[in-house]
Amino acid sequence: MAAAPPARAVVAVGGALDPYLGPFTGTVVDAGTFLTVLAAVYVVFKIAIAPLFERVFNRRGLDDHARKPLQKLLTFVVFFAGVTVAFGAAGYGDFLQSLATIGAAATLAIGFALQDVLKNFVAGVFIFTDKPFRIGDWIEWQGNSGVVEDISLRVTRVRTFDNELLTVPNNVLTGDVIKNPVAKKTLRLKFVFGIDYEDDIDKATEIIVEEAERSEAILDDPAPSVRLTELADSYVGLQSRIWIDDPSRADFVKTRADYVKAVKERFDEEDISIPFPQRTVSGRNSWEEPSAFGGD
Repeated sequence: MAAAPPARAVVAVGGALDPYLGPFTGTVVDAGTFLTVLAAVYVVFKIAIAPLFERVFNRRGLDDHARKPLQKLLTFVVFFAGVTVAFGAAGYGDFLQSLATIGAAATLAIGFALQDVLKNFVAGVFIFTDKPFRIGDWIEWQGNSGVVEDISLRVTRVRTFDNELLTVPNNVLTGDVIKNPVAKKTLRLKFVFGIDYEDDIDKATEIIVEEAERSEAILDDPAPSVRLTELADSYVGLQSRIWIDDPSRADFVKTRADYVKAVKERFDEEDISIPFPQRTVSGRNSWEEPSAFGGD
């Protein structure tokens, strides 16, 4: 025998309660229907929806700091949908329609007033999903740089290397180019050594490569290399290209400083000079001594 339709079941419940509740029967039945549907949505969320999104998050490889805001957002959306369905099932159609109209008008007004907030919120979602950087990464943007300390759906907090805390709106980071030097396992460093025009280029190149090979912090593969990149006013520019493993800001600064110092000391030993800027001034006509002031 087929089960009775939900409407008939509600009528049957109302008829059973009518002798006890009298004129309040309809209100109680509607409230019971509302709570029952809301509870059912909650159970479905816990049993099916939440585990499904958890698998999606795992497949995307989201970190814990990215999961929490997205889980809160998902919970809010499901709760809002559950309340809407519960209102409809309880027979509050007119109330729900009025509420939807008020909500739409309020959403429009809030949208105009909070454009920047909404913009940052959407940008925060993109940061969580695209993962251009993570907490602990060293990033550079618009002349700023620092280590990411926290990422929320509205702002990202970055600690600069001067120990200043920058609170950056997310849309600034998603709307511009971001450099993440530590995103990959290895990082190439470049430095230009300027030598005198009279110095031996091959000898200088050999010294630059040898000092790179001696450093334990510099990788042998890819091998260090040197390219002549500049014929400047006062020097010949030799660009050294070296690679380091597992880069961080401390490794970057220390490795480059030690390496440049070692090359400079070898240059001094081999009498290879690093010239300072020079200028030669000449006149078109021969110089003549001016006549004495007040002379005839």
